[in-house]
Order: sequence, then C-alpha cells, then structure tokens
Amino acid sequence: MADIYQHFPIRAPRRRVFDAVASPEGLDLWWTMRAEGTPGLGAEFQLWFGPENDWRARVSRFEPDREVEFELTTATEDWLGTRVGFALDERAGVTHVRFHHSGWPSANDHYSVSCHCWALYLRVLRRNLEHGEFVKYEERLDV
Repeated sequence: MADIYQHFPIRAPRRRVFDAVASPEGLDLWWTMRAEGTPGLGAEFQLWFGPENDWRARVSRFEPDREVEFELTTATEDWLGTRVGFALDERAGVTHVRFHHSGWPSANDHYSVSCHCWALYLRVLRRNLEHGEFVKYEERLDV
C-alpha cells in the first residue's frame, strides 16, 4: 500500500482550519464542487466533483477542532477504501496541519498524479484561510 503525507503550517486559528476541512461549506472552498453532510463520527458525506465523480465518504475519525478523517466508500477504484485525514495543532496563532491520504492499493500513475494534485489543493486551502482567496473549482489545479 502507498500513502500520501503533507505537513504544513496555516496562519489561521485551528477552529477556522477545522471548519474548512470538516464541513461541507469549508470543503467547497478548496476541494469539492459540492459537499453535503453533517460533521461527526460515522457521518456520511457526499463529495461531488461532477457527474462522473459523485463520491461518498464516512467520517472515520472526528475530534472537534483537532482531527477529521474521511473513508471513501464510493469513489474510483484506486480511491475506494482510502482515508483522507487532517490532524491539527495550533501554536502561537499558527495551525500545523498533518494531512494524509492513506491506503492506496499501489503507487501507480493515479497515485503519482494525486500526490501532485493534493499539494495544489492544499495550497488553495492555505491561501483561502490566510488571504481570503477563492478559486473557482474548475481553476483549482491551475493556480
């Protein structure tokens, strides 16, 4: 199995970062085209990236303001069963994000592309929280 890890700071309070990675409204600002769900352990989320990518996830870890993890239950074959998660630690007004996308079946081409795409999406997340920038869904991988 292969895993993706990104560790980076965001100059924003942990509560704001948590809301951006754990709520549908927050996810729509940097990752999804449209998300639906209620944050909480065991909750089901819809992660919509367009008609061909109408995915589902179950919240597999949840500690308010500190940690959230989604297990993909409906997705493309490589993403199915993988886990996308965020652990947050705030120090001196900076939130330190420990991101993972774990459980890939192999380090294939899709995995390699996703390593790159996650870095781009997480940059959009950071820029949104630090500077209020909003990037339209269709342009997020081009900024």
